[in-house]
Amino acid sequence: QTVSIDGHNHDQIKAAIEEGQKEKERPTIIIAKTHIGFGSPNKHDTAGVHGSPLGADELKLVKKNFGFPEDKDFYVPEEVKQLFADRIKEVKAQYKEWETKYSVWRKNNPELAKTYDEFMEKKIPDNLEDELLKNLPKDPNATRSLSSAVIQQLAELVPNLVGGSADLSPSTNTIMKAFDSIATGKFAGRNFHFGIREHAMGSIMNGLSLYGGFIPFGATFLVFSDYMRPPIRLAAISDIQAIYVFTHDSIFVGEDGPTHEPIEQVPVLRAIPNMTVIRPCDSYETAMGWAMALRLNKAPVALILTRQKIDLINHASDFDPKAILKGGYVIAKEKGAKVDLTIVASGSEVPVAIAAKEILEKNLSVRVVSMPSVEIYNKQPDEYKNKTVPAGASVVVVEATNTFGWGDVFRQPLLRLGMERFGASAPYKKLAEEFGFTGASVAEKVSKWINTTK
Repeated sequence: QTVSIDGHNHDQIKAAIEEGQKEKERPTIIIAKTHIGFGSPNKHDTAGVHGSPLGADELKLVKKNFGFPEDKDFYVPEEVKQLFADRIKEVKAQYKEWETKYSVWRKNNPELAKTYDEFMEKKIPDNLEDELLKNLPKDPNATRSLSSAVIQQLAELVPNLVGGSADLSPSTNTIMKAFDSIATGKFAGRNFHFGIREHAMGSIMNGLSLYGGFIPFGATFLVFSDYMRPPIRLAAISDIQAIYVFTHDSIFVGEDGPTHEPIEQVPVLRAIPNMTVIRPCDSYETAMGWAMALRLNKAPVALILTRQKIDLINHASDFDPKAILKGGYVIAKEKGAKVDLTIVASGSEVPVAIAAKEILEKNLSVRVVSMPSVEIYNKQPDEYKNKTVPAGASVVVVEATNTFGWGDVFRQPLLRLGMERFGASAPYKKLAEEFGFTGASVAEKVSKWINTTK
């Protein structure tokens, strides 16, 4: 149903809304024709009224047009005051009635009231990290698949977690399998089908978060995060919790080609104030990444996940998974007493960094630091950061994306191995060889760099 009206005519506005409310079978669109600068004799329908003050003389003419006193800076007609005063009385009575009903409900439903309070407080289990670490997958897998396993656990542990994807659930692996989807007349489900519209998905997530009680997540391919940048920025500005699950995170998307292979998206997301980016390399980091996202209840978080399987990482016997919560930690220790070189990597490049270490340590004492979250690492005390990445050792960053921003993290001699061009269409292993994201290639580039900097 389409209704066209004069957007300055209050009676037509009221009538159009009522007409839309009466229509039960179709949605209604109201097209309201308006004029910019309505009421201004000299600036009506001009750009001059768009971003500039009217000016004292024109303002007097506008007031005269509307029958307002020209000598008053601020004026509210008496009939408007009365309208609002009557409305205040009305809603106060409604609110008092609601408070009475709510009080009776809480008294008669103590368990539901407790659940409601926990929802509104966005309460997270104190032992969440321990619970997530109990049943982690141990086989090599894509972090999007590892994330799916974590989501199934979280669906049981965090009942107010709700979410879905922009028509990509089978690819982002974000369906909570034990729960229904939201549908017409069916609002008890927890899976959202947002449709192919990332911008709207981000906006809906903001609304859910601001309403209270719910912890929303939304998923799509990382390259499509560009479509939802405005709601992401609004979430960051508004200090609200929103979790973005961005999969297909690098050139290793493969045959989809350069249009679908993210290059600049990770550094752009990292550049947004109050935004936390987490790019895990294995099941431990994926689980702890989700835990961090759930505990950061006044900021949006982006989980950056792979399409392709990542080689299994053999952790040392003294590995503490909770070290991940610091954003960056030593994942492969040096063999010597002194660190000559620290290789820092995230996500799928961590096993590559470890493979390079094994080649380089014939001549160098090499440490590998996994850094799933630069933002969380940067918040750690200097003592921890200096202990993790020694100030006296050179640093190499390996990340299959644009490496903008890493120079602000480290002041040591720094080699950045990333992507300075768009990707290409080929199987991901072929792309790894072509663009130098193999242990042998990284080791070769590091050796040449060290020799030229001596």
